[in-house]
Amino acid sequence: MSRNAKINGLLLLLVAMLAVLPIALGMGEGKEEPFTGADAQAETAITELKPDYEPWFSPLYEPPSAEVESALFALQAALGAGVLAYYFGVRKGRRQAAAAAAAAAAASAAGLPAGPAPTADPAAAES
Repeated sequence: MSRNAKINGLLLLLVAMLAVLPIALGMGEGKEEPFTGADAQAETAITELKPDYEPWFSPLYEPPSAEVESALFALQAALGAGVLAYYFGVRKGRRQAAAAAAAAAAASAAGLPAGPAPTADPAAAES
């Protein structure tokens, strides 16, 4: 097992522990909605401390239920992950293309024939 695989495995285990540990330790017991977001918890604390508090503004869109709100949050997280994955993929592709161009330039400067263009499909490279 390579060093990177061990690090990735440990990170995956750590993330799983962060997700499961609060539930396993019963950190939400005794609450009506144990794992609500920070906004809802802050609203509850404010209304307990100062019941006559009036918010400065209201939300532009209030989801009809907690399930819809959760689905919209998951959609937002998925879109953000997609944007990040696209960015890192483009960055890696540019780096690989720059390395291939540098290798071709070095080969032509040395008078050697440039090799075939790199391909993602190993079967296509053999034919």
